[in-house]
Amino acid sequence: MAGLLLQTESTLTDRYQTTIPDAVRKALHLEKRDKICYTVQSDGHVFLSKVDEIEDDPVINEFLSFIATDMKKNPGNLTAIDQTLVNRAQSLVSQVEIDLDAPLSNEDEVTQFSLNNKRELP
Repeated sequence: MAGLLLQTESTLTDRYQTTIPDAVRKALHLEKRDKICYTVQSDGHVFLSKVDEIEDDPVINEFLSFIATDMKKNPGNLTAIDQTLVNRAQSLVSQVEIDLDAPLSNEDEVTQFSLNNKRELP
């Protein structure tokens, strides 16, 4: 497997639980109570990654709170999007073809995993 940093195994208990091996915990900088994501591909390969907690941005939170409050206080200020703007936006993306349900290729998945989770082993 290209780009292989580490390969190890663990055993399932009778309750389908397992312990994440120490080397994997260190490689992904996992701590107690961290969330992990399992990505199962159609070919049977499974990728495990740490779920990065997204920190709230206080500036964005304040802005969104301001907008929500203003919308409640002044519902008369809300207007529909102008059809000209809708038409313009549609014209900008009319030639773009994308299938949001299509799986990424194995190479894209591994590259994405590697870029997001590249850690130096101890």
